[in-house]
Amino acid sequence: MTISPLPQMNPAELLQKVLDKALSAQAPLAEANVERLRRVHPAMTPQELLKSLDLTYLTAVTLSGCGAGAAGAVPGVAVGLTAALADFAAFTETTVLYVLSAAEVQGLDPEDVERRRALVLAVMIGDSAVGAVRATAGRTAPHWAKQTVHAIPMDAINRLNKILGPRFITKYGTKQGVLVLGKQLPIGLGVVIGGGGNYIIGCGIVASTRKILGDFEDAA
Repeated sequence: MTISPLPQMNPAELLQKVLDKALSAQAPLAEANVERLRRVHPAMTPQELLKSLDLTYLTAVTLSGCGAGAAGAVPGVAVGLTAALADFAAFTETTVLYVLSAAEVQGLDPEDVERRRALVLAVMIGDSAVGAVRATAGRTAPHWAKQTVHAIPMDAINRLNKILGPRFITKYGTKQGVLVLGKQLPIGLGVVIGGGGNYIIGCGIVASTRKILGDFEDAA
């Protein structure tokens, strides 16, 4: 596994930098990803497309976590830490791609980066984002994203992101911080914690995406 060096910065800065980059870079990839799936599998229903995205996403983050955990067996703390931080960045980027791809299947394509940010942050924060959405957008019903992301004014989107941003850093950052440490344990434990931890968080992302975007039946 090739480990790319990451810039020296505190965890909150690193997370914000990775998210900002992913929100811009992954949007065209999400569109191309769904177009490719539809071209290769023209008979797939929206429900089946979503299931395919789920499987691809969970497989990718699990394997990435296992790889980072295995790197913890290499002598030297720096190697294991670099691998764990690289996986932390890869997990975030892959999650953004997954959420935007699922939105594309559902017919939701937020072109503005701040609307994409609101959608992705809400998914990654989960249930605790509901209060912020209610306060700024007045939407609390299931699958609110379809009606909200394009409908509410940009000033409300900006207010929502200012609320969700710190919560994202705290909640998501804390989970990933624990995993970064766990992936540096000796190879057996590091692989289990890395792969298993990524899979568990990934399953939470899939469930949160369904709550916000809609179930399989809502995609038909």
